[in-house]
Amino acid sequence: MVDDQALASRFEQWDVVSSVGLTALVVAAGRAVDTHRPDGLISDPYAESFVAAANPAHPLPVRPTEPKDDSEDETWQMMSGYMGTRTKFFDEYFAAAADRGVRQVVILAAGLDTRAQRLDWPDGTVVYEVDQKLMIQFKDEVLEAQGVAPRCDRRAVRADLRDDWPAALEAAGFDATRPTAWLTEGLLPYLPPEAQDALCTAIDERSAPGSEWAIEDFTNVAQQISDPAFRRIAATMGVDMTQLLYTDERPDPAAWLRERGWSTEVSVAIEVAKGYGRELDALTQRLNGQSYLVVAQKG
Repeated sequence: MVDDQALASRFEQWDVVSSVGLTALVVAAGRAVDTHRPDGLISDPYAESFVAAANPAHPLPVRPTEPKDDSEDETWQMMSGYMGTRTKFFDEYFAAAADRGVRQVVILAAGLDTRAQRLDWPDGTVVYEVDQKLMIQFKDEVLEAQGVAPRCDRRAVRADLRDDWPAALEAAGFDATRPTAWLTEGLLPYLPPEAQDALCTAIDERSAPGSEWAIEDFTNVAQQISDPAFRRIAATMGVDMTQLLYTDERPDPAAWLRERGWSTEVSVAIEVAKGYGRELDALTQRLNGQSYLVVAQKG
């Protein structure tokens, strides 16, 4: 068990080139690479700008590179392969929720997510992005410098998920009586089990009937971070993932939701990629391919 003081020491306020903030930048780099791939699944025209503005100590590629051989050195092809797949999946989740009439969206640990700026939202949609102050500040400065405006009523909620983020969300106008489309993408492994339970409970308690929730569930984090290739990739990025990810056993999110009256659809990343006409490479299949992409509906 990790106590509050230990958790706080691991997650002090960070910026975009340190700790968890750097992982958000890495994800943006992966989206940039996929955007420029001939077979790219997504278009994120802003991801590359984040990397350029941050200027990290360890350069992060934003364009596809030519494979050198069949070894496990082509980490950025792997990163974009998975990032493109999961990003497209959750983009489609939001589009489907909008088609069902959901007009309130909450993205937790939003990082450098640009869905508010790049997706087509129906009139009246409010998108809440919850993250730490420095992350939101960086993202806003980069986008504002390019004159990029959101395509919805975007509301940045400067809150730490260790603190009373629901109060900050409600202060920003969140209405728990309205159906909400929630997203926890790339988040749960960064929380110890008790923090995951608290976060999930807070979401469940604030989800009106008709709410939806999309979750990225890394099924075996311990196996992933013990893989030598994963450690090499982390070193390339300049971040020690073993200091950021929790490997403790925890409840299966989909099962947890079903016990509380949510219906769930669980997809395996490898199969999702195949559905998009993409065959994930061997390294991606080993490290991320067995991740579950979960979509749940309440009531």
